[in-house]
Amino acid sequence: MAFFKIASLFFITALAEIVGCYLPWLVLKQGKTVWLLAPAVVSLALFAWLLTLHPTAAGRTYAAYGGAYICVALLWLRFVDGVALTRFDIAGAVLALVGMAVIALQPSQ
Repeated sequence: MAFFKIASLFFITALAEIVGCYLPWLVLKQGKTVWLLAPAVVSLALFAWLLTLHPTAAGRTYAAYGGAYICVALLWLRFVDGVALTRFDIAGAVLALVGMAVIALQPSQ
């Protein structure tokens, strides 16, 4: 159960980061309204706050978070950008999740 809570928090954190970075990308690359920058700021602030909710040291949190970020980014690629995932994308995501689990579930010292 602990892993489910940790992983859920990582996935929500990753979504906040990706939204916060995607909205400025839309403004700069696709000429969308600059008003998208306001929710981008809110999303990035939420991302930073969510990172503080993790109970482990910051460096360990960032390392484990990377696995969740990879998976959310690939899901974004598939469902927002409409790009089909390859077997290499899926294999990489599985490896990243295994790495996240190894880091996040290590025994307490």
